[in-house]
Amino acid sequence: MAERAIDTATDLSRTITEVSAALQAAVDRLSEAIAAARQPGKPLSTISAITREAPFASLFIAFLFGVAVARRR
Repeated sequence: MAERAIDTATDLSRTITEVSAALQAAVDRLSEAIAAARQPGKPLSTISAITREAPFASLFIAFLFGVAVARRR
């Protein structure tokens, strides 16, 4: 019975390690995609610049976009 518990704990540890590695790989890919999108002339760079220049207008547009998305569902 003790061996079964040790085997279960070992399997669980392996599973957690695999999930952690997969999550880390996904975070790395997402970080790279965000870094690429923040380069000058790319979409996130443009959105950041607009948001810095007109924060209230950007907030209002984001609110309207959220309302539009919520109504579709």
